[in-house]
Amino acid sequence: MLILNAHTIEINGNSLAKTYIYIVPLLLIAVLLITPSCNPARHLQEDQYLLNSYSIDDNSSEIPKEEFRNYVKQKPNKEILGWKFWLGLYNMAGKEKNNGFNRWLRQIGEPPVVYNRDLRANTSLQLEMFLFNKGYFNATVTDTAIFKNQKARVVYDIQPGEPYYIRNIDYFFQDAALAKYVLNDSVPHVLAEGEQYDTDKLQEERVRIEGILRNKGYYNFTRDFIYYEVDSTEGNHQVDITLSINNYPVRDSTGSITRTAHPTYRIRQVYMKTDEDVIARERPGMSSARDTAFYGDVAVIGQPGTGTRVKHGLITQKNYIIPGERYNARKVQQTYRNLTSLSAFRLVDINFRETGADTSLLDCEIRMIPATRQAFTGGIEGTTSGGNIGAAGNLNYQHRNLFGGSEKFDLTFLGAIETLPENPGTDREEFGTMQELGVEARLRLPQFLLPFKTDQFIRQFNPETNINLSYNYQKRPDYTRSTFRGSFGYQWRGNRYVTHSVVPIEISLINTPVLDDEFRDWLEGTYLFYSYLPHFITDQRYRLVYSNQNLNKISDFQYVRFGFETAGNLMYGLYRLIGDPANDAVLQLFGVDYAQYVRTDIDVRHYDYRGEDQSLVYRAFVGAAVPYLNSTAIPFEKQFFGGGANSIRAWRVKNLGPGAFGGDTESRFPNQTADLKIEANIEYRFSLFWKLDGALFVDAGNIWSLSKEDDREGALFDFRRFYKEFAVGTGFGLRFDFNFFIFRVDLGIPMVDPSYPEGQRWVPANTDLQWNDLGYNFAIGYPF
Repeated sequence: MLILNAHTIEINGNSLAKTYIYIVPLLLIAVLLITPSCNPARHLQEDQYLLNSYSIDDNSSEIPKEEFRNYVKQKPNKEILGWKFWLGLYNMAGKEKNNGFNRWLRQIGEPPVVYNRDLRANTSLQLEMFLFNKGYFNATVTDTAIFKNQKARVVYDIQPGEPYYIRNIDYFFQDAALAKYVLNDSVPHVLAEGEQYDTDKLQEERVRIEGILRNKGYYNFTRDFIYYEVDSTEGNHQVDITLSINNYPVRDSTGSITRTAHPTYRIRQVYMKTDEDVIARERPGMSSARDTAFYGDVAVIGQPGTGTRVKHGLITQKNYIIPGERYNARKVQQTYRNLTSLSAFRLVDINFRETGADTSLLDCEIRMIPATRQAFTGGIEGTTSGGNIGAAGNLNYQHRNLFGGSEKFDLTFLGAIETLPENPGTDREEFGTMQELGVEARLRLPQFLLPFKTDQFIRQFNPETNINLSYNYQKRPDYTRSTFRGSFGYQWRGNRYVTHSVVPIEISLINTPVLDDEFRDWLEGTYLFYSYLPHFITDQRYRLVYSNQNLNKISDFQYVRFGFETAGNLMYGLYRLIGDPANDAVLQLFGVDYAQYVRTDIDVRHYDYRGEDQSLVYRAFVGAAVPYLNSTAIPFEKQFFGGGANSIRAWRVKNLGPGAFGGDTESRFPNQTADLKIEANIEYRFSLFWKLDGALFVDAGNIWSLSKEDDREGALFDFRRFYKEFAVGTGFGLRFDFNFFIFRVDLGIPMVDPSYPEGQRWVPANTDLQWNDLGYNFAIGYPF
């Protein structure tokens, strides 16, 4: 052996791994960082400078610096944590050779950004204009360039001055009829006296007024009729604003334009056409006969015998555009949303036209193009379950209009195989397989079934009813499990950001007919034994999902998912009605124990975009489950676990915790599920080249038991020490983005291991970490 600074390195042993695991990845990263980025300005001409960086020194304005960056006309090469990665790739190509590899490097790389004095000056002008629009009428921006080693750094010094505030707001209406809508105190205004002047607020007020008036029958009204006059001559850093609305222009018979009061419009007739694609395909000589049915004053038109008929009552129930009512833009959008959600149609188009006899009336035409009614699909795909890799095949039959009410029916047959590690993290590690067969039938109805049946609710929230039936068979090395599940539930959108889901009843029968003898012996007498017994689950669930993501542009957004579930209470209540069993009796249904528990969890995420190619994602998760009355333990499929591709990635799935429990090293079975989970993750994502993205991450958290009957040492949650039992892992990953799916590879490195004694949990300093202690994760999609 060789002794170096009190560290023992065995040439034929495993303690070398401790050094390699931490030094080798860092060394590789250092080489990648240094090699392509050496002298990034080396390909520039002598009189050129690389724009290396810029800064904005903002003196006392209340504007976030991120907003200033949008007006910078020349920005440096993109960076990853201070490293100009894409410039490094471009420079690696060199200028001497023009072979295919060098051309590829230049294509995926980024040429150097050469400092431009004119763009620097233009940026200062743009920043001053931006500040003026934000109420800083006397702002000045001074720009300075600092040159060193053929690199330039530009500094923009902002002196905003004192902002101007709104003293008075006056309104001028050429059409006095508009005043009662615009000045309605019950509707919140964007502009307010005493607030700082901001042209963005002026534009928001124009949008607000346009929306109000278009919802009150003013079909032809647009924000272009609204203009402002701003007077700052009163001094004392105050402005007076006059908001004016022009009249409606009308061209007379001579061609002259005069302005009159804005016309309001009412709906005269609504035509809902359900077979527009059939009519469009008609050949000369074919019959164009079409059936017309009236529901109230709404006409539903379709061609008979096309096989695409949808119940007229359904589509009129989804319609918000009612003859005789005033035109309302919001109701038009609601109608479009409701109709496009119907699986029977692939395209919906809503058009209005002014009638020739009376220009204050509108006829509405809603064209609905049917979707293909039936389809068979099949496929083979890669799968991951907690980081275990496998393959699955499926055959799916789909009907988009099963009973003529746009009911969507799916029947899926599934087969899968997946690798499962046995004796993970030990010298005896082997891989078994999990085989799975299943069938699932799903029926989605675009309305509420009883007890909910109100037209107003259906129009406003566009609800749906979901009915599911499934059977699943799994064969694993340690046990064989079969699951039958049936559920009935509702889903609807509360608003554009919130979705609600309620499952009044779900019944599951979980049976474990075969247990490996060693696995059974291992379970006997433990707390987890009750989790693997055959059991019924009759549960009710509620889920709320909030997301303010804007799909039309890349911007920061938040995502929150909250779930609450309870099981067994209905069965327990029925038993109490029928009789009063002994207090110590375990109640059964058809000879099988039924589970009784309450479970809840919340998942909160924030997506912070740092430019087009970089983002930071923060996630926090807390979940807890408590058994009671008829149950001693939570069913194993409802318990929480740590580790794997979507959790603490430095640990393998179900190989972390609970608490300070380190697992049973003598057993080949995972023993690491529990009743409580707390987890937090941070991931820095960035683009690399082609379809390849990268990520750096830190994961922290653990699971704990809430039952004192749990015999695993250190597993019980304790407020006095739980924060000391957080596992911490870090690592890096690659994402292959193929648009229709993302293949992900993550390498997790444990940093803090709670299974070690206190004071020895910092892994790099106290543990001879080996390669098989790392977390290798292959998965489809992002972790969160």
